[in-house]
Formats: sequence, C-alpha cells, structure tokens
Amino acid sequence: MPVVFRHQSRTFFFYSNEGDPREPIHIHVRGGGTIAKVWLEPLIGIAESRGFNSRELSAILRLVAEHRHLIEKTWHEYFRN
Repeated sequence: MPVVFRHQSRTFFFYSNEGDPREPIHIHVRGGGTIAKVWLEPLIGIAESRGFNSRELSAILRLVAEHRHLIEKTWHEYFRN
C-alpha cells in the first residue's frame, strides 16, 4: 500500500493491486475510521465515500487537486507506465 502523502489525520494512498485491468488513476483516503476513493481522471471527483461529511469531502478534493502532480508521478513510477 504505497502512501503518497499524509495530511492531518488522513493518509492518501493507493493499493499495490489496483485491479486487472488497472483502474484509472485514483487515490484512497483514510483517517479516523473513514475512507474515500477519489478519481483523478477524467476529472477529480469522489468515487465512493464512507464516513466523511460534505465539508470533509470538499477539503479532500482540494488536497487532491493541490497534490495531483505528486499523486500522478507516484502512481506512474510505482506501476511503471
């Protein structure tokens, strides 16, 4: 489970096995018993969420947008594509 970055109590990561065929670039967010999955392509958006409220999801989307380059770079380096 490669961790891309942490912010406050949240961990932004992806799984080593992201499906076959692999899903488009996305990031998982976990913290305090909550979890979400955020697509980066074609647009940044929530794929699924359990436990986060709308304000928290908005903050997560802003963080993903701010760190998009790092997320994409880490994803491509890890999966070598």
